[in-house]
Amino acid sequence: MTHTKNATKILKDVFGFDSFRPLQEEIIANILAKRDTLGIMPTGGGKSLCFQLPALMFNGTTVVVSPLISLMKDQIGQLKELAVPAVVLNSSLSPEDYVRNMNRVHRGGVKLLYLAPETLLKERTLSLLADIEVDNITIDEAHCISEWGHDFRPEYRQLAALRSRFPRAVCSAFTATATPQVQKDIQRSLGFDDAHTFIGSFDRPNLYLEVELKEDGGRQVAKYLRNRPNQPGIVYCATRRGVDELTERLRSAGFDVLPYHAGLSEDERKINQEHFINDNVQVMVATVAFGMGIDKPNVRIVIHYDLPKNIETYYQEIGRAGRDGLPSECLLLFSYADIQKVKYFIGQMDETRQRIANIHLSAMVAFAETYGCRRKPLLHYFGEAFDGENCGTCDNCLGEPPVTTNITDDAHSLLKTIRRTNEIFGMHHIIDILKGSKNKKVLAGDHDSLETYGSGEHLSRNQWCHICRQLIQQELLLQDAEFGSLKITDKAVAHFKRKLPVMGVIPEDRPKTVPKKKKKSLDTPDYNEELFEILRKKRKDMADEAGVPPYFIFPDRTLIDMAVHYPQSLESMRAIHGVGVSKLENYAPAFLETVVEFCGCHNIVENPKENIKKMSSSKESSQEPPKKKYVIMGEAINNGLSLEQTASIFGVKIETVMDNLYKYLSDHNTLTRDVRELNEELVRSANVELEDITAAMMAFSESGHTHLKPVFAALEQKIAYDQLHCLRLYYMINHG
Repeated sequence: MTHTKNATKILKDVFGFDSFRPLQEEIIANILAKRDTLGIMPTGGGKSLCFQLPALMFNGTTVVVSPLISLMKDQIGQLKELAVPAVVLNSSLSPEDYVRNMNRVHRGGVKLLYLAPETLLKERTLSLLADIEVDNITIDEAHCISEWGHDFRPEYRQLAALRSRFPRAVCSAFTATATPQVQKDIQRSLGFDDAHTFIGSFDRPNLYLEVELKEDGGRQVAKYLRNRPNQPGIVYCATRRGVDELTERLRSAGFDVLPYHAGLSEDERKINQEHFINDNVQVMVATVAFGMGIDKPNVRIVIHYDLPKNIETYYQEIGRAGRDGLPSECLLLFSYADIQKVKYFIGQMDETRQRIANIHLSAMVAFAETYGCRRKPLLHYFGEAFDGENCGTCDNCLGEPPVTTNITDDAHSLLKTIRRTNEIFGMHHIIDILKGSKNKKVLAGDHDSLETYGSGEHLSRNQWCHICRQLIQQELLLQDAEFGSLKITDKAVAHFKRKLPVMGVIPEDRPKTVPKKKKKSLDTPDYNEELFEILRKKRKDMADEAGVPPYFIFPDRTLIDMAVHYPQSLESMRAIHGVGVSKLENYAPAFLETVVEFCGCHNIVENPKENIKKMSSSKESSQEPPKKKYVIMGEAINNGLSLEQTASIFGVKIETVMDNLYKYLSDHNTLTRDVRELNEELVRSANVELEDITAAMMAFSESGHTHLKPVFAALEQKIAYDQLHCLRLYYMINHG
């Protein structure tokens, strides 16, 4: 109960949120109980909070293992704005900064330490961590552990062996892109218990999903962007050459865009990325190298110029849109020529990886080709069923239904071939048989003697693939996740026994026209757009002055909240989404001034948030006066928080916390908690020798603690006033 109460308070005071997102509260409670935890949550679902908030409640340090420098930099920057003590150790630091950060960790007080897996594996790092209290080891992007993951990294496999070196630390792992098979691999690798695995919905209802047949891709992208002016977006291309060519074409069409790919110098990539996250340029044209670790919450558009190689990659990349929960759009340009390009790259892999990659590609193509709700195959891939027939936020659900035809005979030929070959072959071998191929595999298996051999020459390979994927979507076929073999389901057996027809779509072999879809307009909050633009300019100016990305100050959702509720006081501003104690002190006054001025010019009155109304109503109905700040701080410390944690939560200096704790104790309050850790923190802050502490305790005993001047004189001015402040608290806690 105490944990829950403290976590909710930290959620608002530090992070500025009124409530937890799905699964956050349960995961946080599990970690605080020191139970190993696996969190599978969608991109933008709030994974970081699940380990950042417990870090503020643990006494020691939380170690965060992350694969990308950009991800670490982004999170460290945002934590700094929240006044949370966090540092990073990676190759981007100068030798001086690296040593400085190591010393900060060694002294204690650092709540979050971010590092790459290879950094953690160094003996130098392990020796450093052996000297401090490590409460939590968090593995971010945990799908990198699994060979079945789309981004396998061998060094991640070595992390499990390190757990024995930190027996008191809980281990938590998080990812947004894990199929059921990858989830099991992560659990097995880390030795996690199924009971402590939390799987959130992979659905991102604020993302509008659309697939368009690619004819003239450059023209289509330009038209799409032109219809959405001033919307931050990312356009993904499969190759460096594609990035360069599309960038030049968009520039010649008048768009302000920048490229990003591994062929650019490190400085060019860094500068272009910073221009994008700082809102200096609206659109990035990039390879898949861009975006990992970028927590820019107001990306409104993600376009895939080329076909992604698998659904994990696609899902991860569209996940960079609308991380603030506001409506955003995702367009995939699809062509059958792109399938062959991906297959060429797959052909460069070893045999085992080829098999896995082809299964992944098949699922990606099935998603692009589906005529039903796009969320169904997308979520099914991650082991989740989508309830309902119409999601309302994809092109198929809002478009005209496709013209279907009776494909019963073709489906029957396909299933008969699968059964006659004992359900051990994949899609392409079955199609080879139907097409009458004379390749070695068909002839070696004597499959040219089957009655269905050559019976499918009336359809192209692409059309047969399309039919096969439709039967999988209709659950008449099942594709083995490991080997790709096709198997007939019980549903298919019952279907054909009852002689039910199979309906489907046989597409043109090479479609020439782009199908027309209804334009979807996602709902957005009803806010004052003029005020929002003024606040956005204010945010950009402040961010440029501070040298940070605009979203570090406030995300769009916070500005929209201001443009809905028109806060007229700091109390009202405190209720706005994303305004915690630190940001209330550092940034809210400037935005409040802008809102008040705007409302005065336009005769607009405040539209208070519901939680402000409740707070006001509660104050009116209660006979008890509100608690003073020193009481709130004192109770927080009494509940187990350290001085430094309290300073972080309230966004004040540690000296201010000591002053408030002194008032709390002077007001006849006592500490009922175990004070050993608090004593250590005070002695460490005072930085004095043992004999000085003894002398100071005697001086306070003789002269009292109300005034420090007599004590200072009694000690012959050998201990400074800053040190006496710490020692006075030490005396009051231990000697009353």
